[in-house]
Amino acid sequence: MTLSCIQHAQPHLQAKLHDGVLTLAIDRSEAKNALYGDLYLNIAHALDEADQSTLVRVVILRGIDADFTAGNDMKDFLKFTQTPLTVKAGFTPPFVLLKAAARFSKPLICAVRGVAIGIGVTILLHADLVYTDNSALFQIPFVSLGLSPEGASSKLLVQQAGYHKAAEYLLTAKKFNSQTALEMNLINGIYDNVYEHAHQQAQHLAALPLASLKQTKALMKHNLKEIIECIDHEAEIFMKRVAAPEMAEAVAAFIQKRQPDFSQFN
Repeated sequence: MTLSCIQHAQPHLQAKLHDGVLTLAIDRSEAKNALYGDLYLNIAHALDEADQSTLVRVVILRGIDADFTAGNDMKDFLKFTQTPLTVKAGFTPPFVLLKAAARFSKPLICAVRGVAIGIGVTILLHADLVYTDNSALFQIPFVSLGLSPEGASSKLLVQQAGYHKAAEYLLTAKKFNSQTALEMNLINGIYDNVYEHAHQQAQHLAALPLASLKQTKALMKHNLKEIIECIDHEAEIFMKRVAAPEMAEAVAAFIQKRQPDFSQFN
């Protein structure tokens, strides 16, 4: 089975397949690899294709150079928020990508350098192995934008980090570094050459029996249906928050290059 993501160039997404390892690299360094509608869908489609392809045994998701992803492209997000929804919230591009990552049945490795913001953090909760270097800087900024968690992070981050650590970074929207991410069980380890390490691990996995890998992952993720339902549930709440006045204030503050004032809201 061929892969269209390799056969046909995808805007801002590089795809390379070698010895069963498919590397998907977000290629938009001028915007710190910020994501927009079609790019979300292209990554999701590449994951879905890789899941079905007999050529792919392991996928690495990374940035092309110095950053993983800055999350939503703000201009694209503002345009998106001004367009009436024609589908359920869970079928909009960011949540399509998150669900593709969640249901991916083969090993999924994320390699993180530089910024990992918003979905750049929540997608890590659906990876099997996550590696960073010391340049990585994480943030789950949704509350500071008048929004709410996405990608089942209200469930999965609590499971991985414990309630109090999850609360600290979901509620405060503070940035945190690789060492904190390691302490939160968000990542597996910190490496000087994180891309090389991720590739070595992928090669090791690719040499193992794929059926055994898939069965082991399925056993560990026996609650996949519950996770997908949580993603959809959070998506509905998230999109309601998009229409809230706090979000409008956050957007106005961003445009006017000032701190938002949420004191007027209860």
